[in-house]
Amino acid sequence: MMSIRLRLILVLTLATSAIWLSAALWINVSTRAQVERVLDARLSEAANMVSSLMADRRIALNDGTGHATIALPMETGYSRHLSCQIWSLQGDLLGASSGAPDAVLSDKDGFTTTRIHDEPWRVFTVVNPQAGVRVMVGDRMEVRDRLVGDVVQGLLWPLAVIFPALALLIWVSVGRGLAPLAHLEGALLSRQPDDLRPLPETPDPREIRPVRRALNNLFRRLDDVRRTERDFTAFAAHELKTPLAGLRTHAQIARMATDPAVRDRALAAIATSVDRTDRMVRQLLDLTAIDQGAAPVERLDVAALLADIIQQAEDQAHARRVRLVTQADDLPPLSAPRILILSALRNLVENAIQHSPPGGTVSLTALCNGPGIRFVVRDEGPGIRPQDRDRATDRFWRGPGREVHGSGLGLAIVAAAVQRMGGRLDLGQGQGGQEVALTLPLSDTLQDRGGS
Repeated sequence: MMSIRLRLILVLTLATSAIWLSAALWINVSTRAQVERVLDARLSEAANMVSSLMADRRIALNDGTGHATIALPMETGYSRHLSCQIWSLQGDLLGASSGAPDAVLSDKDGFTTTRIHDEPWRVFTVVNPQAGVRVMVGDRMEVRDRLVGDVVQGLLWPLAVIFPALALLIWVSVGRGLAPLAHLEGALLSRQPDDLRPLPETPDPREIRPVRRALNNLFRRLDDVRRTERDFTAFAAHELKTPLAGLRTHAQIARMATDPAVRDRALAAIATSVDRTDRMVRQLLDLTAIDQGAAPVERLDVAALLADIIQQAEDQAHARRVRLVTQADDLPPLSAPRILILSALRNLVENAIQHSPPGGTVSLTALCNGPGIRFVVRDEGPGIRPQDRDRATDRFWRGPGREVHGSGLGLAIVAAAVQRMGGRLDLGQGQGGQEVALTLPLSDTLQDRGGS
C-alpha cells in the first residue's frame, strides 16, 4: 500500500502541476491577446503616420515610370518587419517599402487577416481622400508568432526554474509535517511487548491527538484484559488447589479409617468438594464460552427451558434441602442463543440455591413483560446489600461476611450473557430474600451481539 508521505507528495505535486499548467496556459493566451493588441496598434500607428506624411507631401512617389521605394518613418525593432504599400484610389501602386510583396496586401479597409503567397498576413488599411491614396501596412503572422513565443517563453522560464525547487520544498514540508507520526512510531517500536502504559502527552498536531488517544484507550483496555486474565488464572489455580487438597486429605482419611462413621463423613466431604469443584469448573467454562464469540440463535420453548434448568439444579437443591418452584405463562417461543440463556438462568438458580437456608424455597418464573420476556428468580437468603449491588456483577467479587463459599463468578456470568443478548439485569430486594430479574426482548430477530 502506498505510504502517506508518497501519497501526499504525489497529490500535492499533481495539484501543483495542474495549477502550474493552468497558469501557463492562461499566461500564454492572455499574453498572446495582449501582444496581438499591441502589434495591431503598431500597424494602425504606422499606417496613420504614413497617411499624414502623404498629406504633407513628405514622401516622394513615382513619376510615372514605376512605383517608388519608400522608407517607413520608424524602422527600428519590430517595425523593421513591417511592409507598406501606397495605392491610388484608382488602383495604381504608387510606392512600397523594401521587401513588401508585389500583390496587394488587402482589399478592405481597417484590420484584415489574409494570405499572400500562401503565408498568413495581418494588414491595416487606411484611406486618405485628401491625398487620394490608400495606405496599407502589414506583417507576416510568422513574425508575430515568433515574437509572442519569445515573450511567453520569457515569462514561463522563471516558473520552470522554480518548479523543481517547489517540488523539493513539498518533499521537505511533507517530511516535517509527518515527523510526529515518525516520533509516535519510534515510541511504539521502542516499547517492550508487556509495556501497556499510556503514551505520554506531547504537543502533537491536532490530527495526531485522536490517534494517541485511541492508542492509550487500547492500551488501557488491553491492560484491563491482561489484569483480568491474570486474576482469573491466579483465582482458578487457587480455587482448584483448595478442593483438590481437600479431596486428597479426605480420601486418605476414608482409606485409613476403621470407624464407619468417620469413613462416611470423609466420603461426604469428598462428595461436597467434588460438587464444589464441578460447579466452579462449569462456571469457568460458561464464562469462557460467553467471552469467546458468537453463538447460534435458536427458537426456544420457554416452559421446556425452565424445566431443563430445574432438572439440572435438582441435585444441588436436594443436597441443601431447598425446594424448587417454577411457573411460566403461556409464552411464545423465544429466539435466543441457547448456550447464553442456559448459562444465565442456571447460574441464577444455582446462586439462589447456594444462598438459601436449608428448607427454603427458590422460585423461577417466566412472564410477559411488554415486548419481552421477564425471568425472575427469588430465594429466601440474606440478599445483596444495596451498597453492594453495583459490584455484585464484577468477576470474582464475593460479598462480605458470607458463610457460603463461592467463586464470585455467578452473577458475572449472568451479566455477561445478558449483555450479549441485549437484555437487562435487575438486582432487587424480594420479600424475605433476594430477587433477580432478567428481561430479554421477545423478537424473532434477537441476535447474539458478540462483545458489543
